[in-house]
Amino acid sequence: MTTTENAVRAAAAPSESEVTPALLIERAEAMVPGLVARQHETERRTYYAEDTHQAFRDAGFYRVTVPKRYGGYEFSFDTFLQIAMILTRACASTGWMYCLGAAHSLFAGSMFGEKAQAEIFGAGDFIAPLVNAPYGTARRAEDGGWILDGVWRYCSGAPYATHLIGNTVIVGDDDAGNAGRADDADDAAPPRRLLFIAPRDQWEMLDDWGGQLGLKGSGSHSIRISGGRIPEHFGIEVNFEEISVTDGTPGRELHEHPQYGGAPASSMALEGAHIAVGMCQGALDAYTELMFSRTTILPPFAPRAQDPDYQLWYGKASGMIDAAETLVLAASRRWHELSEQPVGAFTAEEDLRVAITCREATELAWRAVDEILQPTAGSPAVREGTRLERVWRDLSTGRTHASSAVLLTTVANRGYAQLKLHRR
Repeated sequence: MTTTENAVRAAAAPSESEVTPALLIERAEAMVPGLVARQHETERRTYYAEDTHQAFRDAGFYRVTVPKRYGGYEFSFDTFLQIAMILTRACASTGWMYCLGAAHSLFAGSMFGEKAQAEIFGAGDFIAPLVNAPYGTARRAEDGGWILDGVWRYCSGAPYATHLIGNTVIVGDDDAGNAGRADDADDAAPPRRLLFIAPRDQWEMLDDWGGQLGLKGSGSHSIRISGGRIPEHFGIEVNFEEISVTDGTPGRELHEHPQYGGAPASSMALEGAHIAVGMCQGALDAYTELMFSRTTILPPFAPRAQDPDYQLWYGKASGMIDAAETLVLAASRRWHELSEQPVGAFTAEEDLRVAITCREATELAWRAVDEILQPTAGSPAVREGTRLERVWRDLSTGRTHASSAVLLTTVANRGYAQLKLHRR
């Protein structure tokens, strides 16, 4: 039996009716040593192990934000985010894969109708990568459902996923018939889009992950659908980036917790920010070990923990990472407060405000690692396979995610300014 299995079983004594957010967080913390020890193994496999997945299931990690009416805990999203941050601090690949697979029970429980939710949450645990870029195509089936074809990339969480939440272009009707024709480019209407959820039996995972610089174990494989069929109620005709909750959501009407009426764009920014801060906390943990195990390069060759320069660097980086954590926790609190207000309060402006706060937290934490911890750790500390080297690779790769690198630094800034200034 592995360290991870022992830890969760020791912590899982209470019956499920007695499970609390604090207990789930305790279970996550108990898994940290085992996850740290298995980072190299996770990278080689390209996703976390089957016994780790089972430990997460036993701990209830895949039911945190699954609605109560379908057997979930319906705990607040910030409980989920704290668990994700703890796991990411231990192993960035594991935390990334867990968070970006399990987080979207909140999205599904918010945006899809009652009939769809009853079916997709029927098995209890819920893991679904969410790809907001429009890949592939969808066309109407004779029974009114949808037929899907295409390859969806960067599906973090795919190895153990129960579903895929994807976006695609609708083809085969008059509205979308001219899409892509160069001669009609100026006159053609934009192609209609479909937000869909596809069960596991309708797709296959491709063996195409692991060759990247970092996050090699994040299970971010591609998913291929060839003639996959889903019922009509598993699709919503909407452009993902234009989703608004100002008029309410199906989940707000269905469930007790108001978080199912929260804005999805900022909830996803919160996911990324908690992951980034967790990674940087892991980097600081590795640097802390070096403070006691390594000496200065000049006489009297004292432990780094006793050296004024290393103390200064350590204190500066610690403060930056702590400040970043404070920011993401405050952003999460703001997201929940907005969700609890009457329908209409969570405006597009507020959505972007939370999202750009998350971006600033991520930038602050990254600077602590990139400008202080990584360069002052020394070359031996960033040799291939060391913990700090791995975290730096993972952080560098995480920063190339389109949401962090492009959308939150361009579209979000402009959009927030336009909405804010328009009110004056």
